[in-house]
Amino acid sequence: MRLSRYFLPVLKETPAEAQIVSHRLMLRAGMIRQASAGIYSWLPMGFKVLRKLENIVHEEQIRAGHNPMLMPTLQSADLWRESGRYEDYGDEMLRVTDRHGRDMLYGPTNEELITDIFRNSVTSYKQLPLTLYHIQWKFRDEVRPRFGVMRGREFFMKDGYNFDVDQPSAMHAYNRHMVSYLRTYERMGLKAIPMRADSGPIGGDDTHEFLVLADTGESEVFYDSAILDLKLGDREVDYDNWDQCAAIKQEWTTPYARTDETHDEAAFTKVPEARRMSSRGIEVGQIFYFGTKYSESMNANVVNAEGERVPVHMGSHGIGVSRLVGAIIEASHDDRGIIWPESVTPFDVGIVNLKQGDTAADEACETLYRALTAKGLEPLYDDRKERAGAKFATMDLIGLPWRITVGPRGLKNGIVELTSRKTGESQELKPEDAVARLVEIYAEI
Repeated sequence: MRLSRYFLPVLKETPAEAQIVSHRLMLRAGMIRQASAGIYSWLPMGFKVLRKLENIVHEEQIRAGHNPMLMPTLQSADLWRESGRYEDYGDEMLRVTDRHGRDMLYGPTNEELITDIFRNSVTSYKQLPLTLYHIQWKFRDEVRPRFGVMRGREFFMKDGYNFDVDQPSAMHAYNRHMVSYLRTYERMGLKAIPMRADSGPIGGDDTHEFLVLADTGESEVFYDSAILDLKLGDREVDYDNWDQCAAIKQEWTTPYARTDETHDEAAFTKVPEARRMSSRGIEVGQIFYFGTKYSESMNANVVNAEGERVPVHMGSHGIGVSRLVGAIIEASHDDRGIIWPESVTPFDVGIVNLKQGDTAADEACETLYRALTAKGLEPLYDDRKERAGAKFATMDLIGLPWRITVGPRGLKNGIVELTSRKTGESQELKPEDAVARLVEIYAEI
C-alpha cells in the first residue's frame, strides 16, 4: 500500500478524552474514531489489526476441533426469560422492542441462543462432544465507558460453547480451551496468565481469566513469578488426548495466580517471597465450566449410552478480540508510539523515501515495493512529499516492526537501512539483502 493512497488520519496532539496509552495511540495513529460514548468506528489500520487477530483466533479454534458459525447480534428476550437471566442481568443489557411489540435484546453473550440451537438439533450422546463458536459484535451498556476499546459498550468477541455428555468430558473441553487460548495469545506476542477468577453472571464453579500484565489494568492480580517462564512454543498438542491437555492445564495453573476477587493471602504466603508478585492486569479472555445450569432450565437433553435422557454439560469460552488490540498496545509501546509484534502488525515493513522526486530514490523504492510484495510481504510505502522527520515520526507512531530507509546518499554506495522498531538497531544492506532478511524473519513466525 502507498501511504499517499491510504486513509491514515494521524493526529499530532492527543485528544483530551484519552486517559490511557492504548486509547491515546489508537486515536493518534488513525486506528479508531469515536462514534458515540463507548462506540468506535474502526478505520483502515485499526480494522486491519482487528482482522489479523480474528484470523489467529479462528485458526487456533479450528486446530482444536471447534466449529465456527455466526449468530445474530439481536436475540429474543423469551430465551433469556426461559433461562432466568433476563431480569437478573441488569442495566448492562440493552433491551429493545420491535414494531410488533416483541421484546428483544442486543446480545451481551450467547448462552441462551446457542442452547436453543443445540436442543433443536442434537438428541444423542453419539453426536457429542461438540463445540460451536463465533466471533461477533456484542453490546453491554457500561455506565461509564472509558479507556477506548478496553472498556467500550460495543466490542468484538469470540464466544464458544461446548456440549458434553458428562462432567469429565466437559472438563476435557475446559482443558482443551485453556491450551488453545495459551497458544492463541503466544502467537499474538502476548504473555497472558490464566488466573482463578469469579464467574459473575455467566455462572459456574470452574473459571479462569487470562490476564496481560499492564500498569493500566483494571484488576489487581497476585502471582508466582515462575509462571512467567512457562511457554508452549512449538510443542505439538493432540487436542483429543485428555491426559496431555490436563497436564498442560496443570502446568499453567499450579503456580499461584489469582485476581483480587479470588485472592487467598494464606495460600499466597506459601510462595517463596522472592517470587511473590502483585501487579495490574488486563483481562483478554475467560473460560467457564457451568455444568447443567442452562441445559436444565432450557431442557437441552440427550439420550446417553444407557438410554436415559440427561441434560448436557456445558461451558463457555470467550476472547475479547477488539480489547486485545488495546492490550497489545498497552504491553508493547514506547514514548514515540506503538511497537507491533510481527504476527499482528498491520503492515510488515514501512518503506521511507527520504527524497521523493529523486529519480534513483524513487526507482529503488518502487523496486523494493515490488520485491517485497512478490515475496508475500505487505509493505507500506511512504511516498508522500513530506520532510524526512515527519515520515520517521509517522512510522514510529504507527509502530510497524521494520522500516527500510532509502536515500540518495546510501544508494550511491548501493545500500539501504533496515531498522527494528523494537530495538532501534539498524543495518546497512543491499536492497535485495534487506528483502531477504525480512523474508527470513517472517518465515519464522
